[in-house]
Order: sequence, then structure tokens, then C-alpha cells
Amino acid sequence: MPVENASPFAAPIAEQIWDMKYRLKDLSGTPKDVTVQDTWRRIAKDLARVEADPAAWEDRFYAALEGFKFLPAGRIIAGAGTGRDVTLFNCFVMGTIPDSMAGIFDMLKEAALTMQQGGGIGYDFSTLRPKGAPVMGVAADASGPLTFMDVWDSMCRTIMSAGSRRGAMMATMRCDHPDIEEFITAKQDSKRLRMFNLSVLITDPFMDAVKADADWPLVFGGKTFRTVKALDLWNRIMQSTYGYAEPGVIFIDRINKANNLGYCETISATNPCGEQPLPPYGACLLGSVNLARLVINPFTEKAELDANALDELVRTSVRMMDNVVDASKFPLPQQEAEAHAKRRIGLGVTGLADALLMLGLRYGAEDAVRQTRVWMKAIARSAYLASVDLAKEKGAFPLFDAKKYLKSGFMQKMDKDVRDAIAQHGIRNALLTSIAPTGTISLYAGNVSSGIEPVFAYAYTRKVLQKDGSRTEEEVVDYAVQMWRDLYGDAALPDYFVNAQTLAPKDHVAMQAAAQEWVDSSISKTINCPEDISFEDFKDVYMAAWDLGCKGCTTYRPNDVTGSVLSVEPEKKTEPAPAPAPVAAAQPAPPLARDEVLQGETYKLKWPDSQHAIYVTVNDTMDADGTRRPFEVFINSKNMEHFAWTVALTRMISAVFRRGGDVAFVVEELKAVFDPRGGSWMKGKYVPSILAAIGNILEQHMTAIGFIADRSAIAQEVVDAPLASKPKGQACPSCGEFSVIHEDGCEKCTSCLWSRCG
Repeated sequence: MPVENASPFAAPIAEQIWDMKYRLKDLSGTPKDVTVQDTWRRIAKDLARVEADPAAWEDRFYAALEGFKFLPAGRIIAGAGTGRDVTLFNCFVMGTIPDSMAGIFDMLKEAALTMQQGGGIGYDFSTLRPKGAPVMGVAADASGPLTFMDVWDSMCRTIMSAGSRRGAMMATMRCDHPDIEEFITAKQDSKRLRMFNLSVLITDPFMDAVKADADWPLVFGGKTFRTVKALDLWNRIMQSTYGYAEPGVIFIDRINKANNLGYCETISATNPCGEQPLPPYGACLLGSVNLARLVINPFTEKAELDANALDELVRTSVRMMDNVVDASKFPLPQQEAEAHAKRRIGLGVTGLADALLMLGLRYGAEDAVRQTRVWMKAIARSAYLASVDLAKEKGAFPLFDAKKYLKSGFMQKMDKDVRDAIAQHGIRNALLTSIAPTGTISLYAGNVSSGIEPVFAYAYTRKVLQKDGSRTEEEVVDYAVQMWRDLYGDAALPDYFVNAQTLAPKDHVAMQAAAQEWVDSSISKTINCPEDISFEDFKDVYMAAWDLGCKGCTTYRPNDVTGSVLSVEPEKKTEPAPAPAPVAAAQPAPPLARDEVLQGETYKLKWPDSQHAIYVTVNDTMDADGTRRPFEVFINSKNMEHFAWTVALTRMISAVFRRGGDVAFVVEELKAVFDPRGGSWMKGKYVPSILAAIGNILEQHMTAIGFIADRSAIAQEVVDAPLASKPKGQACPSCGEFSVIHEDGCEKCTSCLWSRCG
């Protein structure tokens, strides 16, 4: 085992996360939680206050939190016991949208109120009539659901600009809605619906029609608008997610058939990351059992997960989460009523991949799949039996109907002793298990593997912003890898250490299906696919998810649109440096002399939606060895909106160029600039901003004159990451670093720790 030290944090990044996101501070920024133990005590005390014997339960709750064994969702860690008027619930599905103008904008108001408190929301837009359908009484045609989604998108942007914590949004649409084809391709416009995740609600009859290559009617209000081939529509969904990473698919009939509450609700949407299918006004809170902290004798022949400790931890966690239902505030009264009527909770896991590694199991292998199924069933049993005990003590959830409840698809496969206990005593919580994104809390717990995801990278370098504005680098190491280092030093990692980039997609699907079997809600999971996967093999991933019983499927394939997932940096050889000779104080290099006549090129840049073109002129000079190098830049446009920054950019870039040396870094700095309003497509490639487009022009020019190598000829390979590697992906909207990765069905920045899902 690792050597114990005075700090409960397993890594510096864990303490930073706690301080940034979860530590209670007063209005001046002075910490009220002096230590993380104070944070655990604050949470335990607040969740125990609804008990008949608060003091006894406070200590038991504290013991579950201690050592990062039970990880309530970040909203609970940050909000419980603070006295703030906040919701402790993570995710909501809003009410059914009426097909009327008044009803639509009533729903928009409710969404704004929920997002104002930071809640992630889901909406089903299938209830809105399709584009071109008549609007009775006003002699007009409907604009269709996509136009109203644009309104929601603008609302979310407005709330973000006001400084509120971001609440992500999910939009769903049925596979038989007449506007489904427009929905599928909506986000191929780089500026549209950026605040939404999109998923298609896939029905069982549609999958039957796909496999039979049958016709598929698109209907609304009982009227068939047109008929398409089901396989053609499926291929359109696949082509879009292959190229653009959206939409995802949700197997909605499978969800409703398995639902314990199928007798009193119908589900048509999920929360933004997909792990919580919820009815109208449904709300759910989340928490995770940290499996990585429950393994004893790790990396030895005696390694095992402590079954008794798991059972006790799950039972305590269920009680804590049930108490959150009573302790929390809600954005809307309808959400509060729904939560109290059904008392839904979403207890999941994190650190699964690390726990498997400690047992010597390779993620995705048959023995790891079997072990995952065993652990998830054990968690389900303990959770359901704990909820039965709560029902004996505090009563079943108000809408409980034993006969109907036990007929659900999920309860039909539950062990007989559990079913008998529910029939006799009832159950406190209608649904209990879910596997949610745990990106931030898994870092807080020492960088354990997230949710049921494989290890993303064994280690990577993170840039840390210092108080003086500078950035330093620190290594972030996976929890299991660090444990291996502590035990065996520099010994090579065993072959069963695999990561998200090196795994075959079928391994991801197998693990998701194994976990789903004993999860009554759903799972947030990203199936990483290699960039060069064929379209047919890519489609097979989704068909495998369907055939193996998953409730949905989300993939990520790196490409020019979505960005790279992993960039591997070659390890640098360390050589002894020669002793420095004494030198005078460094003096800035003088500017290069300018000849009266310079050779150059002018490039025309037409940015979409801009009234006037931008003209970029690059003039060159010659080095003594005959190398042509860029000397100055002029950027001009008739658009006065651009005047100030184009003049500033002209002067700054020219000043750098005139100092000589290797100035190619200017290209990379400009190309890294993103516009939060969205970039644009140029010559078949996504460009994140006008400044990035100028960077591309400079790169094109430097390549043409031979100043830099032709980078398009350099193949980028994704390989098994050494410990010196770091994730690299899309630009982060918070820090601008190209460090956004896709994990748990969500996006997070490995540099500044921003997360799309909060």
C-alpha cells in the first residue's frame, strides 16, 4: 500500500479541486472549511439533521465520506450545510412542451429558472409540430421545433454570460418525427445549438425496421407526413455522429420497459449526459462509491475488493442520498413534488478501471467484464435491501404499488429474496442506481479513473495558473499508476494496463453492457473510436450496443471537427549541460534591418457572416544564408468593427517577426484562439476563430517560402501513451488550452478543470 502521509489528498490536483470547487468560503474568500475533514463534517451534519438521532448518523455518514470512499456529486459537496438557497440535485427533465406559443414560452421560463440554479436540463422537442404544418387560427405554417431550440440555446448563452454556473442541456427527438432529419444534422452548422447535446429517441419498431430494411413513416398528430427507408435514416444518424460526434442515440422503448415506475410515468428525455432517463419534471441526485478505495492487497495475488466494506458503504450511501431529497431546495415546485413522490436516487461507481487494474484485470477482457457484472449486482442488491430497510423505518415512496412495481423489466431479473422483501415491506426509493460522469469528483478523490471509463491516460502534464498570472506545469498521475509506482518504483507497468485510446470499441461496449445489466437507470459512457475506424465498423459499435442491451450509445471519434483525443510527446533525453561561460547581462536582440523593397504575398480572408473581407499581407526578408523568412504583416479590412484589433495584431506580429529567430510559434498561438460564439468551416476544415484563420494564412505562407516544414505531410498517430503523455483535444472555453477531452459522455478540460457538465 502507498505510504501514508499527513495529507488526506492523494495528489496535489485533488487538493486544488477541493479548494476551487468544494471548500466553503465566506464572501471575502476566507475559508470556513479549514481542512477537507471540515468539509466531510459539514456534509455529514447537514444530511443527518433529518434523522431521529442526528448525532449517531452524522458519525456514520462522516465515516463513509472519510478517505473519499463515498463521493456525493459535486453539487452536494459544495452546497450541503452551507446555508445557501441552492439545489443539491444534479439533473432535471423539464415538463412536456405544449404545442402552443404560450406553452412554449412558459417552458422556456421554467428552463431559465432551473438553469439559474445550475441544474442540467433535458427536453423532448418531439411534441412540437413539424416545419410547414398549419397553425390553426393564424393562417400560417409552423416553423418547426428546431427554431424553438434556437431560442433555448440563446437563453442558455444569456445565463452563461451573466456569470452563472453553466447548466448543460439535452434535446431529444423521436425517430418518427417529421423533422428528425433536420434534427440529426442541426449541429453540423458550427454556430448552431452549441449549448445542447442532441440524442435521437430510438424505438424498438424502428430497430426492427432497420434490420429488415423496411419503410419507416414520419408522423405527427396521427398524420403521416412522408415515408423513408429506416436503414437510410439510421445511416444518416450514423454519418452525422461519425463525422460530428452527435447526435447520440437513446433506446427509449428499452428504457420504459425496464423502468420500475412504468406504471405511473412515461420517459421521453434524459439529463444532459444521459445517465438519468426522467419523466416530465423528474429530478435526480447523484453519488458514487469509489471502488478504487475498497481494494485490499492491490497488485498482489491476494488482491480483492472488500465485499463487506462495499455492502456497508452502499447501505450508508443510500441513506445519505435519501436524506438529500428532504434536505434539498428545488428550482420549481413541480420538481420538488416529483422528487418527493418517487424519491429517485442515482448511486453509481467511480474508480472501476483502477480497481480492475489492482486485481490484475484488463479493462474489456472477459474476466474484467465478469468481475464488473459481479460488483454491479452486489451494489444493486445492497442498495435495494437498504432501501427496503428505510421503507420499514420511514415508509415507502408515496406512489409505490407493490404488484405493479415488481412487474417492471428490471425487477423481473432481481433476486427472489430482494423481490420478496419489497413485496412485504415496500421500498423507500423507486430507482436507486445510475452511473454518472465523475470527472471532477474523481480528480478530487486522487485522480481515480472516472465512472466506469477506462483510464484515460496514465499521466499527463497540466498547466496551473499561478497568482502572478504565470503558468507552471505539474504531472497528474492516475491513482492506480501512482499506487504501482509507490509499490514497485520504476518497474514497467504490466500488459493489462490499458487506456481509452488503445482499447478496441468492442471492449468499451462490453463493459457498458455488463454494468447496465444491474443499473436500473442508465449510464454515462463514451466509447472511444480510432480516427481511422471504417464507417461500417463504426456502425457495428452502435448495433452491438443495441444487441447487448445498452440503453443508449455515445461515441467519440477524433477528427478535424471534434479535435484529437491524445497527443503523444516524445520523451526528451537528459544530457549533462556544459558549464556556462560568464556572460554580461542579456540584452534584447536588435531588430532586423529592413530593405527598401521586400517581396511578399497578399491573402484574402472571407470570414462567414462578415460583411467585408480581411486582407493579410506578409512581406519577407532574406537571412545571410539565403533562407527566406517572414519580416512584417499588414492586416486590413473595410469593416470598422475589426479596426482596433487588426492594427494591434499588425504591430505585435511585425514586432516579433523583426526580432528574427524561430517565429513559427506565432502560428500556433493564433491557431489556438477560439471564439466562444463558434468558429466556421473553411475549405472543409473547422476553424475556431478569425484569429485562427489568420494563423492558418501565416502557416500557409511560411510553408510556401520554406520557413517551416509542410505539416500536412506529418501523420499524427495515436499510440499507447507513455507516462510523459498528455491529453490534447478541443480548445477550452475557459482557459483556451487545447485540453478538452471527452469522457463519461461529457467534456472536461484537463488544464483548468472546466467541465461542460459542471
